[in-house]
Amino acid sequence: MGQGVIKAPDSLEDFTRRSVTLNNLERAVFVSGDGPGVIIMHEVPGITPEVARFARWVRDAGFRVYLPSLLGQPGKPNSRGYALSSVARACIAREFSLLAGDKSSLIVDWLRALARLAHGECGGPGVGALGMCLTGNFALSMLLEPAVRAPVMCQPSLPVVALGGKPDGLHAAPGDVAAVRERLEREDLTIEAYRFAGDPLCPGARFDAFAAALGPRFSPHVLADEDGRQGTLIPKPHSVVTTHLIDTDGAPTRRAVEEIIAFFRLRLKPAA
Repeated sequence: MGQGVIKAPDSLEDFTRRSVTLNNLERAVFVSGDGPGVIIMHEVPGITPEVARFARWVRDAGFRVYLPSLLGQPGKPNSRGYALSSVARACIAREFSLLAGDKSSLIVDWLRALARLAHGECGGPGVGALGMCLTGNFALSMLLEPAVRAPVMCQPSLPVVALGGKPDGLHAAPGDVAAVRERLEREDLTIEAYRFAGDPLCPGARFDAFAAALGPRFSPHVLADEDGRQGTLIPKPHSVVTTHLIDTDGAPTRRAVEEIIAFFRLRLKPAA
């Protein structure tokens, strides 16, 4: 199995590319599989081969994956230059608010509408929503949509600390956070969250702030830096289920993937 940065482009030929217009905004969404819906929101710079690989693991576990393209060129391999250019585009795109600590990006409204669409198409008790890096925080705000029942935040990186964002920013309005906590408690739900211990892009203060805001309904998983793949694009491990994943049986990052899939089964296939 491949690890780290996959250098060959991914054709995504086993996905159906759909043009989806919601809230007067059109986006490409790559869809594959059968079963309850799971929305997987890619990290910077876009739908890389590593993101697509993770989406296939979720699909092959019995879910219908919705992979919206929010930035970049779908299937293009990651690189330092590609990542920097995607961040630059996100900085000027009105759909993203990279420095906001107390409000969510406008694109979250579109993603909530996508969750409603996916639930209508797939049925079942609800849908899953996993965000990573730039989209990691979005999984929290998506819980304002009743269809979302299985939220996962992988290394939530907004607001961007390197650009001056607060390390303990949640990228969600206080009223939204309160509404999310009330729903988590009322419906006995949790938010699963993953990060590497030394990741400066998703600092420990952010997980502390989520825990303070959401209480025991926030379920953090912190991996040791040595559990991640070394020698990739950035000095410290960051991407738990993609670039810094070590895909061998028993590896902590591989166990994280298995835990996430088990969480989707628990929330979306309760009778299985």
